[in-house]
Amino acid sequence: MKIKRLILIVLTLVAIAIAGFSLFNSWQEPQFQSRLELYQTNIALQAAEWEPPKDNSANLKPAREAILGEKPLEAAIKQYQDVREAAETNLEKTKNQLAKLQSQPITTPTTPKPQPEIPPASNASREVQQKQLQQSRNQLQKLIAELDLRLGILQAQQQQLQTAQKTWAQLPQSNIDLKLKETAAVLSGLWSDPPRLLPNAQQLIQENLEGWFSSTALIQLYQLQQRQEALSTLEAAKQAAASQALVKLAIIGTIPTLTALIGMGLLIFLIGQRLIKGKAALLAQNGDRVWTTPWDAETILQVFVVGFFLLGQIVVPILFSLIPIPRPVGNVRIQALYVLVSYLLLALGALSVMYFSLKRFLPLESDWFRFRVLDKWFLWGFGGYCAALPIVVVVSLINQQLWQGQGGSNPLLQLALESQDSTALSIFFFTAAIAAPLFEEVLFRGFLLPSLTRYFSVWGAIFVSALLFAIAHLSLSEILPLSALGVVLGVVYTRSRNLLAPMLLHSLWNSGTLLSLFLLGSNK
Repeated sequence: MKIKRLILIVLTLVAIAIAGFSLFNSWQEPQFQSRLELYQTNIALQAAEWEPPKDNSANLKPAREAILGEKPLEAAIKQYQDVREAAETNLEKTKNQLAKLQSQPITTPTTPKPQPEIPPASNASREVQQKQLQQSRNQLQKLIAELDLRLGILQAQQQQLQTAQKTWAQLPQSNIDLKLKETAAVLSGLWSDPPRLLPNAQQLIQENLEGWFSSTALIQLYQLQQRQEALSTLEAAKQAAASQALVKLAIIGTIPTLTALIGMGLLIFLIGQRLIKGKAALLAQNGDRVWTTPWDAETILQVFVVGFFLLGQIVVPILFSLIPIPRPVGNVRIQALYVLVSYLLLALGALSVMYFSLKRFLPLESDWFRFRVLDKWFLWGFGGYCAALPIVVVVSLINQQLWQGQGGSNPLLQLALESQDSTALSIFFFTAAIAAPLFEEVLFRGFLLPSLTRYFSVWGAIFVSALLFAIAHLSLSEILPLSALGVVLGVVYTRSRNLLAPMLLHSLWNSGTLLSLFLLGSNK
């Protein structure tokens, strides 16, 4: 066996171990989707406060109900209860894992013995796992406390005062911020009979609540204090925020819904045409046509193991750790720039390895890495985006039921949601909507998918490349949705034979996600 091949086998095993470890770690992390849904619920609550002009109230009421639903408060209560139940379940799992870890015996250096099937924890591994579990437990307890603050306000607005008092009283008594407990006491006092006004009530509400929850609590406070001027100012601000929230909700809800409807119609048309016309249908175009691949699996592994995993997961992080540049956690611009530079280095390394791996096979045939501007790539890309939306939505709904709020998410989404800095958002947009589609489509659709047609059918290559595309994002909860997206990207590329088409689809997908995150995050 050649030394080069032996090294490649070892690196492949290392890459599999790194990917497996990252996926396993994401299993205990919360999904981003549940928080995203809460942000949208908060916008709906704020938009529900909008009062149309009296002369147009009858005409605007149906449109308002179509966007918000008939009972936004009841819907919000159910949403918060569902998220709280999921958080409570995950907290119990974390506590059980922590207790199990603490009950395991600690190993000490002794005469070697046959290893059990599950090795006991060593001092070092115990400390790391215990620290991670304790951190996860504390985060979940804080999340539950924050949910209880808001859930109690929702219940109070529904005149469920006794239920609201119980909700505020059940805040965890340990491992949460003292300010949250004080805020719960303030809210309990505001909705008590008779009411109790505690010191620093306004400050605590403004510091620990936001959006609709903050304005609702402050209105209750100002009414009890009989501060008419402050109440009038707050009511005016609430109406302005409500009209903005209604516009945001219309954009977030209407555009994806219309796109999904177009996509469903397009899917029905394409599938029907395929059944009627057979191989003459648009969906069958180039369906069985494989690429002539002059390299073998060793070259494919070399590109992905060395270029993608080794450089991206080991070399680039090590390089950044050696650079003596402070990266303050609170500076979102630095974080955004760090994400961009890391991604560009990963792309440069992977594409460089791919180029030198394929250099001896140049020139390639004309259907490799094809970019044709004067073509129908725009129709394929936009049509693929519309078709992908209902498919991924359905898969995501199934995925949520499987993972129950766990499985991790892309950390870039959280940063983009919480960032309201225009410079940082521009950097995030460039990374996700331009850099990622260019690099990932060249690598996964331009190189991997055609290379796999040497060993699989076109459909087999589409599915395998889509699965590897999803796994490369290193998040368990995203494997199914990203695999579905990867399949659509693969179909678009194999049918159009133009990399500009999946690049456009990928860019539209990421751009739509970022736009929704920006609108949701701007509602604080």
